[in-house]
Amino acid sequence: MRVANGQDAQAFTKLFEHFAPRVKAFLMKSGADPTTAEECAQDVMATVWHKAAQFDPARASAATWIYTIARNRRIDMLRRDRRPEPEDLPWGPDAEPDQVDALALQQETEKLAQAMNALPEKQRKMIESAYFGDLTHNEIADETGLPLGTIKSRIRLALERLRHSMN
Repeated sequence: MRVANGQDAQAFTKLFEHFAPRVKAFLMKSGADPTTAEECAQDVMATVWHKAAQFDPARASAATWIYTIARNRRIDMLRRDRRPEPEDLPWGPDAEPDQVDALALQQETEKLAQAMNALPEKQRKMIESAYFGDLTHNEIADETGLPLGTIKSRIRLALERLRHSMN
């Protein structure tokens, strides 16, 4: 609480000395290599210092709060590490699609347009806003004044109908 209330450096030093090695060991047990665990533990403790004011002892103990930060940071690191490398982009103009592919794409596009037109108007508008208007569900709810659950239901039902029509 001294770190949270007054950014007490001495209290943080004691907190760091106690928790940093334990957080590193926790991360290594969860599969991180020593270097990554050390880096992540340092990041966790920096977060503890910067966000100490957000700590609420009524919700959790300091240890629980710190280990939760460590667990979340480890998940973030795993996601970052598993992200695929971008592929090399080809240089020059794109090759012309062959006529069979172009005809198939044109037919799929026409079939999708027909399926969209067959949707009930309320569902069609939700699909258009979400996919063609690039709006989030929350933005659609703000724009239309409809509850978020209604927006999600209409989009889900519309997608099911489109899937059925396209098969």
